[in-house]
Amino acid sequence: MLNFFENVMVVTSAIGGSLVLWWLVVRFWPSEQRREHNEITGWQLSVLGTTYAVILGFMLFAAWADFKAADENAEVEAVCLVNLFWAASGLPENQRDEIRRLALQYADTILEEEWPAMSRGGMAPGVTKIVQQMWETAVQKEDLTATEQTSLDKTMSEIGSITEHRRIRQLQNESKLPGILWLVLLVGGLVTIMSASLFGSQRPMLHMIQIVTLTLLLSLALAAVADINRPFRGFVHVSPNGFENAKRIFERYGGSQEAR
Repeated sequence: MLNFFENVMVVTSAIGGSLVLWWLVVRFWPSEQRREHNEITGWQLSVLGTTYAVILGFMLFAAWADFKAADENAEVEAVCLVNLFWAASGLPENQRDEIRRLALQYADTILEEEWPAMSRGGMAPGVTKIVQQMWETAVQKEDLTATEQTSLDKTMSEIGSITEHRRIRQLQNESKLPGILWLVLLVGGLVTIMSASLFGSQRPMLHMIQIVTLTLLLSLALAAVADINRPFRGFVHVSPNGFENAKRIFERYGGSQEAR
């Protein structure tokens, strides 16, 4: 989504817009006249502010929950990749070496191609080919002992888990907050700020500061929702730490040598 500078510009623009709105209200409807309606305006602001706070809080919680789910899913996918590396230990040498080579290649491609692609909303097709090669290697006909068959069953189970979690990651990368919900958030924020601007105060500068702080809080919350709504993009995003750790394990325990 937006980077840090763009988020700052959005928040700054929102504050500037609220100040213009406040100035227009002060210019065309003097504070002395507005104070006559403070009882109604205050009640309206209280109801609108409470309603909008509940809506905004729920949206922020839902976006954060989705972000955490995406982070945890990526970590589980990386753990399954490490488990695959170890599960292949009991396979015949040719299958074991090929599975481990593909596991290292999977981690490399995730870090070098897929994660940058996800920041742009896409996926790396090369990862799909690697998963296909894993399946083809695992189903090769071999005369296996009971121990090797157990390792093969575990290996195929981990490949299936990797496939499943990658698909979930793809869906999480494509998901976004529906437009109707964004409309509710934006219109609700605008109406809340307008209601606050209508309040008649004997201290215009204090009223202005209150409008600025309210706008700052609301715009920061909306920027946070927008940023974490797309968990693999924007200033705050899911990091590939799990795959980096997996790659270090593979290289430390022979993955790099076997890949050669």
